[in-house]
Amino acid sequence: MANTTIRDVAKKAGVGIGTVSRVLNQSPSVSKITREKVLSTIAELKYTPSPIARRLSLGKTMTIGVITPFFTRSSYVERLRGVESVLSQSEYDFIIYNVETVERRDKYFREIPRRERIDGMMIMSLPPTDEDAYRFADAQVPTILVDAVHPQMSCVMIDDVDGGYKATMHLIEMGHRKISYISDYMKNSPFHFTPVQDRYQGYRNALKDAGIEFNPEYYKQSELSEQEAQRMAVEVLSLSDPPTAIFAYSDTQAFGVLRAAHDLGIEVPDQLSVIGYDDIELAEYLHLTTIRQNLFLSGVKGAELMLSAVDGKQTAPQEVVLPTELVVRRTTAPPCY
Repeated sequence: MANTTIRDVAKKAGVGIGTVSRVLNQSPSVSKITREKVLSTIAELKYTPSPIARRLSLGKTMTIGVITPFFTRSSYVERLRGVESVLSQSEYDFIIYNVETVERRDKYFREIPRRERIDGMMIMSLPPTDEDAYRFADAQVPTILVDAVHPQMSCVMIDDVDGGYKATMHLIEMGHRKISYISDYMKNSPFHFTPVQDRYQGYRNALKDAGIEFNPEYYKQSELSEQEAQRMAVEVLSLSDPPTAIFAYSDTQAFGVLRAAHDLGIEVPDQLSVIGYDDIELAEYLHLTTIRQNLFLSGVKGAELMLSAVDGKQTAPQEVVLPTELVVRRTTAPPCY
């Protein structure tokens, strides 16, 4: 039947419009016999509820807002794929809000958490302040953090201290003592990304445990890009006493290190070992030794927490910590002195 309405379903099933609405909304107040009769009529008439009408009847937008920085970067694409895999199986759509400046972040934090716009909010890698947290709570918009943390909110985190430790210790166990660390901005970052500090802490912890003195000349930080990593790698590799190994904060930066080594005529791994972090798809293609964090799974877990929160099944904040894994390929080897 063309243009079948909820009134047609109600008339055919011999029930009120309200009963059909309650069946569509899975209300437990409808008897099993009535529910089956209504569902059978819906199937017979090939009735499809209007999304707008359904949202109005539920008092919801059926939309999740996802605020993420630099969403075209491979690591965020993987997380968003995980989110999509869960939400696509639900009734919720999601909207991505891309953040590339502090002003844009602050604008979204002020304007997005409103019940007339979204039912829930996921924030990736952008830790909110206490003031932000109070504002989100006042707006009564459930908020889930991925790759960020705040005590008042549920979050999904990677154990990046352990990941940084594993990467550095892998090089140490191969015999390296002169290990450089190339990083995204840490102290100067306006976004205060938690993993930047945590991976650096893991690097320092491993050096300390191995009795290796930290060399500040071996530590470089700049914006996260292959080009900047290449520049930083050239700097440390041009030192009078260059490192024999470089741990890069991300696979993207590790690719820049590999390019620098190639341009300088330095053989990897015979003359220089390189290890990255993330295990994005290109890492396997380039045979990069790296630390695997399950980015897809972090998006999945975040979306699952989100659905529990918007459905009222989650009250107290929960913390999900995902492990990391060392993946050894062809860019690391014992030093050749």
